[in-house]
Parts: sequence; structure tokens; C-alpha cells
Amino acid sequence: MGKKVKKEIEPPPKDVFDPLLIESKTAATVVLMLGSPEEEVLAKACDALYKFASKGDENKLTLLGLGAVEHLYKLISHEDPIVRRNAIMVFGIMASNNDVKKLLRELDVTNSLISQLAPEEDVVIHEFTTLCLAHMAVEYTTKVQIFEQGGLEPLIRLLGSPDPDVKKNSVECIYLLVQDFQSRAAVRALNVIPPLLELLKSEYPVIQLLALKTLEVITKDRETRIILGENKGLDCLLKILETDEFSDLHVEALAVLGNCLEDVHTLQLIQQTGGLKKLLSFVGVSIVPDIQKNAAKAIAKAAYDSENRKILNEEEVEKCLINLLETDNDGVKVAASQAISAMCENLASKRAFGLQGIPQLVQLLSSYNEEVKEAAVTALANLTAASPSNASAVAEAEGIEPLVKALHAQRDGAIANAATVLTNLAMQEPFRVNIQSRGIMSALAEPLRSTNSQVQSKAAFAVAVFGCDADARTELRNAGGLGPLVELLHSKNEEVRRNVCWAVMVCASDELTAVELCRLGALDILEEINLSTGRKNNFSEAALEKLLDNNLSQKYSQMGYLSSSNIITDGFYDCGQIKPGVKFLSLEELSMQELTDRRAIIFINAKPREEACSTNILYSFVDFGLFIIKSKDFPYLSPKIMYIVFCVRKGKGKKEEEKMKEVTQIISKVQDEINLENSHWLPPPDFILLDYINDASKTILPLTTTRQQVVALAQFVADKMGGPIERDKLHDFSWELHISEIEFELKCNVVPIGKVKKGTFYHRALLFKVVGDRIGIGCSLVRGEYNRAWNEVKLVDDSPQGIAGLLLPPQEYIVDLMFEPGFLIKQGSAEADQYKRI
Repeated sequence: MGKKVKKEIEPPPKDVFDPLLIESKTAATVVLMLGSPEEEVLAKACDALYKFASKGDENKLTLLGLGAVEHLYKLISHEDPIVRRNAIMVFGIMASNNDVKKLLRELDVTNSLISQLAPEEDVVIHEFTTLCLAHMAVEYTTKVQIFEQGGLEPLIRLLGSPDPDVKKNSVECIYLLVQDFQSRAAVRALNVIPPLLELLKSEYPVIQLLALKTLEVITKDRETRIILGENKGLDCLLKILETDEFSDLHVEALAVLGNCLEDVHTLQLIQQTGGLKKLLSFVGVSIVPDIQKNAAKAIAKAAYDSENRKILNEEEVEKCLINLLETDNDGVKVAASQAISAMCENLASKRAFGLQGIPQLVQLLSSYNEEVKEAAVTALANLTAASPSNASAVAEAEGIEPLVKALHAQRDGAIANAATVLTNLAMQEPFRVNIQSRGIMSALAEPLRSTNSQVQSKAAFAVAVFGCDADARTELRNAGGLGPLVELLHSKNEEVRRNVCWAVMVCASDELTAVELCRLGALDILEEINLSTGRKNNFSEAALEKLLDNNLSQKYSQMGYLSSSNIITDGFYDCGQIKPGVKFLSLEELSMQELTDRRAIIFINAKPREEACSTNILYSFVDFGLFIIKSKDFPYLSPKIMYIVFCVRKGKGKKEEEKMKEVTQIISKVQDEINLENSHWLPPPDFILLDYINDASKTILPLTTTRQQVVALAQFVADKMGGPIERDKLHDFSWELHISEIEFELKCNVVPIGKVKKGTFYHRALLFKVVGDRIGIGCSLVRGEYNRAWNEVKLVDDSPQGIAGLLLPPQEYIVDLMFEPGFLIKQGSAEADQYKRI
């Protein structure tokens, strides 16, 4: 295609004087001649050095070492035009060497070189000066010097030189200079577009290529794109694409057009002239990967504007991009996927891709190329956002399994977007169940440990979405995912922190997970977050509340309040109000502390341990000689205890002493096995509390109204805790001594509530709440000061006053458990205030 730029320089015209014959066998001698005062000698020496340097890099280094550059620098400003020309020729040829360039920068030659670009100078001087500048403009510092010393204007003027080498060197130098944004603005002001477009008509491909490369760089600026359109540059570019002879320029021409497509006005102009249809058609038939890739990139750039997306959709760009997904080139697949991601903002395009493109994208998830995988999963994330139909298409294309696997991808973008797609799919229950069955929570444990904030955020969001299922929470807990989740509460990234708080809130929905989260420090961190106005969020407050709701012991200790919906279960304990910053200890840790004179810890455990109960029963059987036991009579006995009973039955003919000895041995052996299995600490059973609950169920539940039940329960609790106390004799009620005696008896600070026979306000209020929760009487538990605590109940007036049939809202009452057990004190009244602070 056309001619190439001439490689050989025409010999300089013959001098008007007879040539001076100089013979030298060493370069050193010639370099010495550069110091001659005779112009003829200087001209011949430079000519000889030019030929010597042209033979290779080694010769250039030789001349550098001989100090030729310093001498030549003086000669490029010589009065004699021939000496000046020949010196510049040597400069131009030597400047390709990096060491020479370094020295040229040190000598600060750019200003002298730029002065040689004057219109009146010889064309050969123009050629080698621009060549030297092009070599040097690779370095950033030299670019700055050329710009600051006014080199752009003469370089642009030389684009119109009649000499192709001057054009080539000048455009190459400009291409290097415009990599810097200051130069881009400057060349626009100097009207560089017309001469660059003129170069596209050159017969030399290298000049055309450099012109296109320069246009590709400078059209990144919108103002330059407008000027290009005004100079009919788009027509020139489309003409290149339509011409097969220019196939080696198609990639660069497409890159320039890609920049131009970013402007709505330009895109409309191309569409109106039919150019956009031609462009898409051209891409559709091309088999050149670089062309396909650049076309997809151009579409992606254009698609960032909503009006552009509309235009591209009208031209059915979706078909073009879907076809590009099926090429064999990974770079093209990546670019096409990225363009699809950008086009998804257009709802019509999103629907079109959903119908045809999703299966191809799902296939790319299994690619060995991590960049392809990342681009495909990102496109799927955008396609499935707020689109149930596209989410269904992903599932139908069997995309769930590769998406879960993508959570272990090597690129952060792939992991983050895989989590996003899976959460988009989880909005539909069948897909959520399907995803969960494939171990999504185990797969999310590793992304939670990522250092990338986007991965952290998306992984935490996925945990929040899938954590609504109890099995999923268990899976995350077993996979070790709670630890990194809690650590992310420290994140300084607002989105990460919000999503993690949401995930913690969801995961805290069951007691086991809530307890583990608290053990890992989630409560302390959330409290710290909520104290900061800049870091707290709605989810952080909700997460804290949810954690405490599933860890009622700590909630009551920290907040001093349990609502009627906070049902006290076995394992609850009241260790008093905990001070800020003090670690909340477990019941096991508290039970191991030495006996102190501090406030006793009251715990609840109305459910006896099976083994303890069974063993006690068994010993009773042995004591009474009842050796014939049917398993159906004692269904709660464990298989091991039944084995003991069986052994006892077998020994019916033995003497009583032998039977007792044998039973004791068997019991001891089995009990050791039971202890081994239950090596974790469990609080002892509280059989007295169990009896309280059973008795209350029989006597209080049959009562017809809630009010009657509340009064009866208050009287029941007071009766178990020492009865009514006269107000003026409250100080004589020696409950502290009683509690101390229990602690001394148990050799422990932890006391089962059933053991307390003389209880004050907080003992009675706790027992009222515990029994009430078990038999269905709703009440709250409130801690006051100075060992005060009380229960609040809501009751509807039995005989509402006012309009007949009007259902009045329930009234809130405090239940008196100390002075007149069962007396209901209206909340907010003076009596209520007095009860709280007596």
C-alpha cells in the first residue's frame, strides 16, 4: 500500500570549492578534527562521523566516549550552513542511543534544536532536527522542555513539509508530546487537526499510522473531538474503514472513532449519515481480533452516556456484542463483556441481552482466563440487577454452580460481582434454596477475609441475604466465617461497615450464632460504633439490639431491661449491672471464681440434665429394690441408663450386697462416659424452679383473665420468696444473709433461683418474669437502682368507660411483689415512682 518513507538521505550538494582530501583510519582522529578552525575540515569530519555512526550502536558509543557529542553541540549553531547541516545529521543519527540522549539532556540541546526548525532552514536540517527531537521526546523531562521552549508550533508547521521524512519525524514527535495533557490543549489551540487529517492521505503508511495514533490521543478531549467533526474528520475515518487497502490502519482508525462516539452529538451525526450502521456492520464481518476488541471498547465508551445507549440500542448493538462473545480471542470477550455491562443501564438492552446473551456469559464463567471470568461475571451482575427475568435466565443456563465457584476466583472484581449475582438470584426463593444447597456460606468465608473493600462489602451483603436461614447461619459458623465478619466491623469504609452490621443483625437471629458473635467481640465493637455519630448507622443499632435479644443475660446486664418479647430460657443469669468497658463473663467463668462477698449471680435452669435425672432415679430404684423396669414407663431414660437397669435385672438372684456393688460399678463406668461426652460445662439443674413452673401451670393458667393470672402469679412469687414485707420493716428483711448462706453452702457465687427463699425486689421480679414467660404471661423486667427491679404488664380495663363497645388501649402497670403482692400500680403514677425508689 503506497511507498515507504525513504531510508537513504540524498548526498549533500557538491560544494562550490574543491573537496579537501582527508584520510584517517581512526574515529579519534576525526573527532579531533571537529576542533579545526577550517569549515571544509569540519564539514568533511562531520560527514565522516555520520557514516561511521550510521553503521551501528557500538560506533555511536565509541564517538560518545571520544567526546564527539560536545564538539557537535557547538557545531549545530555554526555560521556555515554546511557544517551546521552535517553536525545536525550526526546528532540525529546518534540520538537513538540512550546514553547519547542522556548526555544531550544534560547539555540542554532542545532550545538549539528548536531554533533549527525555522522555515528558511534547509530541509535536511529539518529532517535530522526533528529526528533528534523525536528520539529525545520519549523522556518526560524533554517533553516538558520542548513544550516550554515553544517547539510545538514549528513541529506542527512542518507537518506540511514537502519532505516525507520531515513529516514522519514531526508527527512522531508530536505524538510523543501529546501524551501530556498540557501539550494536548496546546496543539488544539495551534489547529493541529487539519494537517493531521491531511497526513491521512499520505502515500506512506507509517505517516498515516502516526497521524491516526496522534488523533487517538488528542481526541480524548471533547473540544478536540468537536473540531475533528467540524473538519469532516469522521468521514475520513469511515472512509479508511471502508477501504480494504487500508486494512493495516483499521485498528487505529477505530480507536479514534471510539473516542468520538462518546459525544451524543457526534454519535447522532454518525447515525444520521449511516456511518454507525456501517461501523457495526464492519465489526460484524471483521475477523481481526484487534478490530473487534477496539470496536467493543468504543461501544463501551459511548454507552456511559444515557442518550448514547438509546442510539446504540436503536441500531441493535446488542447483536454485535453477543456475536463478539463467541470469538476465540480472550481480549475480544473481555471487551464485549465490558460493553454489555455498560449497555445494561438501558432497560431495552438489558432485556435483549437477557434473551440471548446470558448463556454465552455463563459459559465464560468457566474460562481459564481470569480476566474473561471477571468481565463475564461483572456483566451478569449488571444484567441481573433489578431483573428477575434475567436472574431466572442465569439459573436456567446452569449458572449457579460456576458462580459459587467464582467466589474463589483470583481477581477481586470476579469475587465481588459473583457475590452480587448470587444475591440478585437469591431474591427468588427457589434460587436462594438452590444456591444455599451448594455451600454458599462456606464459600463466602474466604471473601470475608479479603483486603479489598469491594469484596468485603459484597460478601457481607451476601451473608445478610443468605443468613436468613438457620442452616445457612450454622454453615457460616462452622466454616469459621463469623470471625472475619466481626473483624470487618472495624472497617473504615462506610459501605463495608453498613453491610457487615446488616449481616451481623441477620446472623444474630439464633442464640448459638448470637452467643458466638458476642464471644468474638461483636457487642463491644457495635457499642463503640454506636457511640460515634460518624460511624453508626441504622443497621449497627439494629445489630446490637438483635445480638442482645439473643443474649438476654448480657442485654439485661448492660441495658437493665428485658421486654415482654424477650423470653428468658434456661441458661439465663443475672450478674447485676455491668460497668462500661468491663468484660462480660460467661456463667461458666463466673462459677469458677472464688467465693466472694460480691452480689450473687442468680441463674435459671429449669430443665434438668437427662443423665443427672436418670441416675438419681436409678439410685432410687436400687434403694427400693425395684429392679424390674419397663422402658416405656421411663421414655426419658438414656440408652446407657437403660443398660444399667438391664444389668440390675440380670442380677436378681444375687445377694443384695453383690447387686449393689455391681450396680455402683456400672453406674460409675457409664457416668464417666457421660461426663466425657458432656465435657463442656453445664449449670446444675434447678428442680425447685421446675416445680414452681409446674405448679404455676396447674394453678394459675386456668384463671380466666390475664389480670387474675398476673395477680395470682405475683402472690405465688411472693409466697416462694419470703411473703409480703411491711414497708417500715423492709430493713429487717435479712435477705443478704440468706443469700450468703446459700453461696457458702454451694461454695460458689452462682446461685440457682429455686434456692432463694428470702428474695428482695430483683429476685422476685426475675422469678416473676421467668415463670410468666413459661406459662404465657407477658411482662417486662426492669432494673432499678439499689437492688430494685420490677415487672411491667399491659392490661386492658375489664370495664372500659366511655362510648359503648370502644376498645381502649391497654394500660401499663407495675406489679407489686413486695408489700401487697398482686397490687397493680399504674405506670407513671406517684405510687409507681415511689415503688421504684423506696
